[in-house]
Amino acid sequence: MTESKIRSRADAMLQADQWHTDNQRIVFTNGCFDIVHLGHIDYLERARALGDKLILGLNTDASVSCLKGPMRPVVNEYARARLMAALAFVDLVTLFGEPTPLELIEALRPDVLVKGDDYTVSTIVGADFVISHGGRVETIPLVKGYSTTALIEKITKSYGG
Repeated sequence: MTESKIRSRADAMLQADQWHTDNQRIVFTNGCFDIVHLGHIDYLERARALGDKLILGLNTDASVSCLKGPMRPVVNEYARARLMAALAFVDLVTLFGEPTPLELIEALRPDVLVKGDDYTVSTIVGADFVISHGGRVETIPLVKGYSTTALIEKITKSYGG
């Protein structure tokens, strides 16, 4: 069941086109989502509330390693995709391996582009594209005290490594 929400880029584009035709407001966000925690859940639930459908662009394992270092991700892309797809407020998950999600954003043409408030609108990749196509860009306050990096550090400190 959750696997049906994990789509190739081509299938994600077709689904986005259908949702646009049906006047569904598409929200897009992206990230690594390695070791899922409350901050992720809160963020994604708030993102979904900004529209009718939430598409999540998920970094591939290779792109996570480039961004976060050779010891990451902790959880592989298949498992991360399944975990994200299992969330009721995530409507579609698609992987991307490029350094940024710009090509994916351009392909899906979301109505709302969302990132955490550790970004400003001017630093969000794809913001100019979304705004130039009549959409909007939002930042969502992050839950303080939750981060995958902090969890990894706590586990390493507590259990050795």
